[in-house]
Amino acid sequence: MILEEKESDFNGKISVVWDIGLGKYIKVGGITQSGGVVEFIWSDTLKRVKDKKSNIKSCLILGLGGGSVAKLVKKFWLESKITGVEIDPTMVDLGNKHLGLDKVGTKIKIGDALEFCKKCKEKFDLICIDTYVGDEFPKEFEDEKFLKLILKLLDKNGVAVFNRLYYDGKRPEAVKFGKKLEKVFRNVLWHYPEANVMFLCYNI
Repeated sequence: MILEEKESDFNGKISVVWDIGLGKYIKVGGITQSGGVVEFIWSDTLKRVKDKKSNIKSCLILGLGGGSVAKLVKKFWLESKITGVEIDPTMVDLGNKHLGLDKVGTKIKIGDALEFCKKCKEKFDLICIDTYVGDEFPKEFEDEKFLKLILKLLDKNGVAVFNRLYYDGKRPEAVKFGKKLEKVFRNVLWHYPEANVMFLCYNI
């Protein structure tokens, strides 16, 4: 059941959907952006991060969306200070209204994630990168210069997690991206929840 639909300059039509099995989720172009299966994918992945890093004091989320990742980070690391960057204010508005983003206590920056990273002077224990627009991963976030920016923003022993779709024609793109990550980060683990591959990139 569709609860609300809005037009966005960045994502086109955004739909908020309620499903008896998945609950509320936000969808763009047939792809879930926040809530639903996205929450499962990130929950499964962040549990693996928690096994290795029980203490996350600071987290940066690039592609905040409706806030699913922020809620999970707060669940696993209650004391973590979270900064979320999202280019689409409409997505944040819907996350506040329908997914409880406003209750997480996230410092939200509306703007381009690449530009934020270029100017940022902080370091983070955990960086989560989920910058999809529908089912497209913008090319600038695959560039080696961006990946090295992420490495620079990681604190000692920090971890960056990249989400990539992994089905049909998306698989070769994801594999190529994973190989590129392995040239930048010292230790990259490939994890496969649902139709995604999550790259856990450790700075150790």
